[in-house]
Amino acid sequence: MEKELFDARYQAYRQAVEEFLDSLFTDKPHWADLYESMRYSLLAGGKRIRPVLTLEFARLAGLDWKRAVPVACALELVHTYSLIHDDLPCMDDDDLRRGKPTNHKVYGETLAVLAGDALQPEAFRLILTAPGLTENTKTACALILAAAAGADGMVAGQVLDTLHAPKTEEALKEVDHLKTGAMIAGACKLGVAAAGGEKALLTAAGEYGYELGLAFQIRDDMLDVIGTDEFGKPIGSDREEGKVTYVDLLGLEGCDRAVLDCTERAKAAVRACDTDGFLAALADSLAERNK
Repeated sequence: MEKELFDARYQAYRQAVEEFLDSLFTDKPHWADLYESMRYSLLAGGKRIRPVLTLEFARLAGLDWKRAVPVACALELVHTYSLIHDDLPCMDDDDLRRGKPTNHKVYGETLAVLAGDALQPEAFRLILTAPGLTENTKTACALILAAAAGADGMVAGQVLDTLHAPKTEEALKEVDHLKTGAMIAGACKLGVAAAGGEKALLTAAGEYGYELGLAFQIRDDMLDVIGTDEFGKPIGSDREEGKVTYVDLLGLEGCDRAVLDCTERAKAAVRACDTDGFLAALADSLAERNK
């Protein structure tokens, strides 16, 4: 796919997502500090990879992608809650996220926890009240998001990562399959489900997402070593925390090869449906990212 066409579509998706997210939690009740904290992290930028994937798979499944925007943003709410909680002192104790002070550094730990707590149910409200979707597709989307984010998905991955200290490549892959992969695969599957798409496309979407998620995490580990200020997080934080990463186990060259292998498997999973190459171009761009 030509870069200009890729950039134009990505930007159209991203703009729709940003506008929708900016419309949320704008009321001014006497607990408006909660909304302010939620919006601080929700609107802090980022690549919006997950909602973009939802919208592209909705398009591929035959839906007007604009109808899938609430569903795409629902997953972004859950992703944002996970970042707020991940940065807390009881988790990774990070001071920066996307180049800005983390939520608890600005609003305190109590409000940061509650902001994350609030973003979770609000995500499901977005799905269940999404206009233009059938009750069956809303239910399917809610179940996909619950599975991706729940006790045998993202949260399980966080438990393994923070409490079980994975030290082998196999253990790291399990963490990333549950933590990063489940949410990225969930984003892909949400797009298909919102459109009522076929099972074969749903399966391909999941395979693509899991491979993309693994490539994303390995690249993240590399950037923790070779990244610059553009990365948006403190460089070397994994080593300071005593975490074993893919760089420790594979070296930078081995990580490079692993990222390329995962990327090729992701592209192969959707080759039959990725007719204009947007998903392939996205996978390639993430394999080379610097932030």
